Amino acid sequence: MPVQIPDDTDFLSFRDQCESHDGWVARYNKGGVTVWCRDEECKTVQKLKMRIVCKDVTAETLYDVLHDTSYRKKWDTNMIDTFDIGRLTVNADVGYYSWKCPSPLKNRDFVTMRSWLPLGNDYLIINYSVKHPEYPPKKDYVRAVSLLTGYLIQSNGANCCTLYYLTQVDPRGSLPKWVVNRASQLVAPKAMKKIYKACLKYPEWKRKHEPNLKPWRYPEQNTLPCINVADLTVQRADSLENIDESSVNEEKAQHHSDDDET
Repeated sequence: MPVQIPDDTDFLSFRDQCESHDGWVARYNKGGVTVWCRDEECKTVQKLKMRIVCKDVTAETLYDVLHDTSYRKKWDTNMIDTFDIGRLTVNADVGYYSWKCPSPLKNRDFVTMRSWLPLGNDYLIINYSVKHPEYPPKKDYVRAVSLLTGYLIQSNGANCCTLYYLTQVDPRGSLPKWVVNRASQLVAPKAMKKIYKACLKYPEWKRKHEPNLKPWRYPEQNTLPCINVADLTVQRADSLENIDESSVNEEKAQHHSDDDET
């Protein structure tokens, strides 16, 4: 399947999904974070939606934090590696991301096409998985598939904003039910709070680390090699390895220490 770079219609559709309550069931609502899921979805490809209100954070700062891969390495402790591969347009690129899963589950990674758009007082970032000829699946990772993942940032005034995070990922494997439940009850809320904390610290960090470099805002600063969209194809889940990890016991799994943070 050819890769289609999202247009305004795709971004508006994504925003509508974030704001809609139809068909969504709340699974978590505590500490300023709400997590919803769609019950009719296949349990192994669960669609999750999260929301957090970020006080003392501007929408622009939150947008910068989600883009800044150098800073992500400071706060995203579940991440193993991330890097940009190349650019497609002034507001679309291709990147790599890998993250830790609780042992003995295999770690996962993605290659995704990411696109972004300021829309009025909102900022949107969306991605989905693609195949890049120079970045095939790795031996020690399970290549997961993002069917649709993204962020909606809404300004709530001069120094407050709301973040929505919507994700539908095929982990390429039969995961234990406890992993699926844990994603909505523990991992997702902690991830949202972690982003919020990272935003509070970002302005001071950025002042010391190339404060004027923001290629996601200023395309002329982008030095990534150009990629021809014709060299990419949509990553189909059924073309990847599918492993059975459903028998992994929760008590025996070693959770990453970050999950125990308050």
